[in-house]
Amino acid sequence: MKLSIELERLFGKNLEVVEGLNSELYLRVHKNEIQKAVNCLHENCFELVALFCAENFLDQGFTLFYVFEKDGYNEILVLQSLLESKNSVSIATVFSSACWYEREITDSFGVEFLGSFDKRRLFLHESYPSDFHPLLKSFKNGKIETRPTNIEEYPFKLIEGEGVYQIPVGPVHAGIIEPGHFRFSVIGETIFNLEIRMFYKHRGLEKLAEGMKPQECVKIAETVSGDETVANAVAFCNAVEKISNIAVPRRALELRTVFLELERIYSYLGDLGGMIVDIAYPAGASPFLILREEIFRQNKELTGSRFMKGAITVGGLSKDVPDYTLRNLSTFLISFSKHLRNAEKIDDTFSLIDRFETTGKIKPEILIPLHITGPIARASGKATDTRIDHPYGLYGEMNLKRRILQNEDVLARFSLKMEEILDSIKIIQEILCKLRTGEVSIPYQIKDGYALSLVESARGQNVHWIFIKNGLLDRYKVRTASFCNWQAIEHAVLGNIVPDFPLINKSMNLSYAGTDL
Repeated sequence: MKLSIELERLFGKNLEVVEGLNSELYLRVHKNEIQKAVNCLHENCFELVALFCAENFLDQGFTLFYVFEKDGYNEILVLQSLLESKNSVSIATVFSSACWYEREITDSFGVEFLGSFDKRRLFLHESYPSDFHPLLKSFKNGKIETRPTNIEEYPFKLIEGEGVYQIPVGPVHAGIIEPGHFRFSVIGETIFNLEIRMFYKHRGLEKLAEGMKPQECVKIAETVSGDETVANAVAFCNAVEKISNIAVPRRALELRTVFLELERIYSYLGDLGGMIVDIAYPAGASPFLILREEIFRQNKELTGSRFMKGAITVGGLSKDVPDYTLRNLSTFLISFSKHLRNAEKIDDTFSLIDRFETTGKIKPEILIPLHITGPIARASGKATDTRIDHPYGLYGEMNLKRRILQNEDVLARFSLKMEEILDSIKIIQEILCKLRTGEVSIPYQIKDGYALSLVESARGQNVHWIFIKNGLLDRYKVRTASFCNWQAIEHAVLGNIVPDFPLINKSMNLSYAGTDL
C-alpha cells in the first residue's frame, strides 16, 4: 500500500501533500496542529527518523521538518511546519529521540521548544556566547571569540543514595579517539546510571556547506566521519542527483555498491578485532586486524585512498577502476573468505563467550523510541536495514538477506557483524561477475530543489537533506546513525561492571565525529 493512502486514512483526503524527489512525501501541518499530528503518527506505529530546521526555506522564515518512517513502506513522511515565531511545542514526551534534535535546533537557530523536559545546551558548550546561534543566516562563518558567559556549568543528572559514587571519564581519553565525556554513577563496580556528553569538537560542517557548489560539498560529506566516507558521499550525491535529474551510469552504480560494501567490511573487522582486544586477547584479535589492513590495501588499489576518499562524485565516480584491478579484488575475496572463516572459530573460545555473553544488552523496548538502527538494532531483534527498507542505488535489485538476532548482547553483535561481512563479500562478488562496461560519470547541470537521502552505513541509518538555491547549497542537514545510537549505550551498560564499559562501547562502534558536526 502507498504511504499516501495511509495518510488519507489518518488525516483525511484534504491534505496539502507535496511529493518529494526521493520517495518522500511532505505534509504541511500548521504549528498549532503539530502535536496532534505527531500523536496520531505515534499511535499508528510511525518512527521518528530526524527533526531539523531551515531558515528562509522557500523564503518562509523558520521551518521545522519532522521525518518519519513506518515499517512496510518505502516512502518517507516529512511533516513540514512553518513557525510564525521562534518557538514550537516539544514532542520529546511522545518521541524520546526528539530530545537531542530539539536541543540541537535551539543551539543552532535559537528556536525554543515549549514544554521541553531538557533545555540544556547540546553542542554549544559553556565557552560559547549565550546569544550565539551559528546556523542563522545572519551569522557569517568565521573565527569566533569565546568569552565568559552567564551560562552555568553543565548540570549532569545527580544520582544519590547510600554507596553511590560517580566516576567521570573523559572527555580526553588515553588514546587517539576523539573527546567524549562519560559520567558513571556506580555502586561498587556495578553501573547504576550513565550520562554521556558529546560535541567537544563541533566543526560547523553544516554552516560551512552554505553557499558552496554541490560538487565542492562532496568533500564535506566525506568529512562527516572518516570511516563512513563512501556512505556519506553516496548519500549526498544521491540527493543532488535526484534534484538535478542526473542518471548515474550503470557501471558507476555498480562500483559505488562495491565501495559501500568494502567500507562495511573494514568497519566490521575493526569492531571484531577491537572487541577481542578489549578482553585482553590480542592474539585472537590479530587475524581480524590483519584482514582489515588487507582490505585497506585493496581500497587503495581501487581508488587511490585507503578510505576511498575522492572516489564518489556527483554524476558517478571521479575515475574508473581498471578491469584487472577488479579481477584481482575478486580473487582476493576468495582467499579472504577462507581466512575470515578460520578467524571466526574464536567465537568458540570459552574466555570470549564468558565476557561477551549477557554483557551490554540493548533491550528491544528502547530501539524504536530512540530510533536505534544498524547492526546493534538487528542484534536486538529489530528488522531494520535501509538498503532493504528504502532501497537506493542497486540495492533494490538485489535479494538482500536480513540478519536478525535476538540475544541483544555483545556476543550477538559480534556474531551478526561476522555474518554480515560474509554477506557483503557475496554482494561484491555478484556485482563483479556482472559488471558492465561503459562510462562512470556523465556531464550534468545543477538544478534548484530539495531532497532527502537515506543510506545504510556500517553503523546504521544515515540521513542527508539538502536544499539547493540558485545552484548553491542553502541548507545541508546530516544525521548519522551515531547521533541516535549513542543514546543506547546509556541503557546498555546498566547492571554491568565498569571494566566492561570499553567492551560494550566497542561492540557498538559509535562515531564521535559523526555525532559532532
